[in-house]
Amino acid sequence: MSIGLLTCGAHPAATYDRSPHYGEGRFHNADPAAKVSPGFSGTVRALWRLLFDKPVDASPLAPVPVRRLSRQALLEAPDDSLWRLGHSTLLLKLDGHFWLTDPVFSERASPMSFMGPKRFHAPPLSIDELPEITGVVISHDHYDHLDRAAVLALAPKVRHFVTALGVGDRLAAWGVPAAKIEQLDWWQETRVEGLKIAATPAQHFSGRGLSDGNRTLWASWVLDTGRTRIFFSGDSGYFDGFARIGERYGPFDLSMVETGAYDAGWPGVHMQPEQSLQAHLDVRGKVMMPIHNGTFDLALHPWTEPFESILALARQRGVALATPEMGERLDIHAPSPPMPWWREGQPANKQAHALVRE
Repeated sequence: MSIGLLTCGAHPAATYDRSPHYGEGRFHNADPAAKVSPGFSGTVRALWRLLFDKPVDASPLAPVPVRRLSRQALLEAPDDSLWRLGHSTLLLKLDGHFWLTDPVFSERASPMSFMGPKRFHAPPLSIDELPEITGVVISHDHYDHLDRAAVLALAPKVRHFVTALGVGDRLAAWGVPAAKIEQLDWWQETRVEGLKIAATPAQHFSGRGLSDGNRTLWASWVLDTGRTRIFFSGDSGYFDGFARIGERYGPFDLSMVETGAYDAGWPGVHMQPEQSLQAHLDVRGKVMMPIHNGTFDLALHPWTEPFESILALARQRGVALATPEMGERLDIHAPSPPMPWWREGQPANKQAHALVRE
């Protein structure tokens, strides 16, 4: 489940009044019947389960493989390269420019340094080691997607921040220069250094506290160089918007679709693996890369389950899948076949996990 815990400053309603997705001081999903926000009681129940009802195999029992990166390796890499840095943090090299999605580098996806979901692995490189970044694209404001410390550390070396409506206001309140920030509503487009960026719908919710729910918008994203077209889902439950995105912007060379941190009790918030695969097909993706997994302990399912489930489903449906290790370079136009790196050192089943723990 996505993480959101502290209150931040209010956003001026006049900024968003023209958005068809905004009303009565909050943003709304396209389907008003979609139940996505858990509310106060739902949040408390979810946190209780995450703290006290966690299965033994929800965390890896061996170190997660990570390929160390260097600035020089990034600079020497060809265009149309992608590196997964963790969770939904992706580094892309497109037409000589570096782009980041949802950069989270902190040890915890939490407002507190001493508690909350902790990383299973270190990032493949530090923020200091990154080259100059042309742009950062941020899908929404939950803590596992919007890392205040990372944003502030990145700001001096980032030329542009592109966000969904309202998220940019948070960045400006933190001290990011307003001239670097551009905020988009669903179906709005911009061009940055030759890259077309479109904010597209998602079915989710927002908020970093118990009293600021849905004060900012959530979005999926399209990145299009003219030669390479990529879809980034952000966080979303399954909905018919994926088909509309595919009709308007597809096909995509690569779709990066959330596949992890799901639960039967959160159907409108995160997709089950079957729905993630269908979302990839809906947007007309050529190759699917499952994201939103492997880095943080945000759900009750086994740590390896998202990988194993999507691998089996992709094979059944004949879908090309890319599952690079953290820090491994992916050639967007010629990705390597999926390798089950997540199995390294991991017991094959829950009973084996229990035996190891004992």
